[in-house]
Amino acid sequence: MVKKTFSVVLGSIGVVLAVMAIIFCASVWEGRTLLQPITPLVQNAVKTAPDNESASEKSSAVIGRQTDPVHVGQAGLLASNTTKKPAPVSPKTVYLTFDDGPSDLTGQVLDILKKNKIGATFFVLGEQVKKYPQLISRIYEEGHAIGNHTYDHNYTELYQSFPAFWDQIKETEEEIRLITGERPQLVRAPGGTAGHFDDTYFKLLQQAGYVVTDWNVDSGDSKRRNVPAAEIVKGATTDVPGGKVVLLMHDGPGHSESVKALPQIISWYKARGYQFGVLSPQDPPVQFKVNATARGLKRSAPSAAWIQSHIAQNAALFEPGKPLRLDVGGLETTLDTGEYSIVDGHYMVPLRALTERIGGSTVWDSGGAAWVASLSADAAVSLRIHADTGRLEAVEGNQVVSRATLQVLTVNGSLWVPLRSLFEASGYAGITASVNEEERRVTVF
Repeated sequence: MVKKTFSVVLGSIGVVLAVMAIIFCASVWEGRTLLQPITPLVQNAVKTAPDNESASEKSSAVIGRQTDPVHVGQAGLLASNTTKKPAPVSPKTVYLTFDDGPSDLTGQVLDILKKNKIGATFFVLGEQVKKYPQLISRIYEEGHAIGNHTYDHNYTELYQSFPAFWDQIKETEEEIRLITGERPQLVRAPGGTAGHFDDTYFKLLQQAGYVVTDWNVDSGDSKRRNVPAAEIVKGATTDVPGGKVVLLMHDGPGHSESVKALPQIISWYKARGYQFGVLSPQDPPVQFKVNATARGLKRSAPSAAWIQSHIAQNAALFEPGKPLRLDVGGLETTLDTGEYSIVDGHYMVPLRALTERIGGSTVWDSGGAAWVASLSADAAVSLRIHADTGRLEAVEGNQVVSRATLQVLTVNGSLWVPLRSLFEASGYAGITASVNEEERRVTVF
């Protein structure tokens, strides 16, 4: 009986000890768990929660010209189940694009974009740029992209031959450069490339450094006059495979209904998780394919000489490089990469552009078959330069005071001449040149 009782007691003690061991181990494990650092997800939640709204606003405002669209603020980050992974960032992006402006409606479009903290791309006409330079400045300063939409939108002229299209692109480009200091690489063809662009148009523009972009969603705001806002909203709000929407709209004269429709269009895309982006030359463009209509036009391609003169050197305008700072008697101007070249150790510059920037002028004398240049408004010496031979004559008071033969180039229809020879023939006392990590500099005195 005693032995049985003793066995029972020992068994009970064993059970108690086993239970105590289990409790002790559980307590130790719990303690170790509580002492562990906060998990990365919780750390992220604690760190970002107070500034989530401000961070979203800040990132949404980063819509500058070479900036990819930014999507911030992930739903559910502070949910009770902190082990849940944050929702993936949506890859869907809509690029709002506006053609035919600027106009008196563009300011309203910019106000709406600014209120929603989103960017857009404006394909502008050169003739409208001249009318509304202040709006081009605002578009640029508020971080939107600017594209080239030719000068006057005249289909008959633009699609008659590539040189005619090229002339309008270059004219509009210069108008934009005078205001913003930059040349747009993005080009959109009036009416789109379908039925208008053959292989020559695409090939030569690409060789010249431009990026041609069409669209994959048409709001329909230009298919007839006075398209109502409701119809524009319906046409503009469309999902596309792949989630990249390049939306065609217009901010030119007569498109007040497009402005009215814009807030609803923005709300629709926001509600479906789209980002808003600005087009960049670095992004793969949306382009229509060359169709039978365009090939049937059978336009003759430009000559090899024309291509060499206009296309070959144009891409250099968009390449990174050192600017050439030119100081002429205290008046400074800048020639960017592509606006000058170095040939056999000499700076070559476009004659007309240079003289106009330093207060002079260049005119064509058809009778003498020569360019006549003055390097300042009150210059005593004028220069007569024959483009075919490079012969230069310095004229003062109807007398030829010196002669020389220059190495000249014809680029984009402009005569390029050696910088040093130009100033020496005009009677300047000296020229100094230097180069550092940031710039090239020439001082003329």
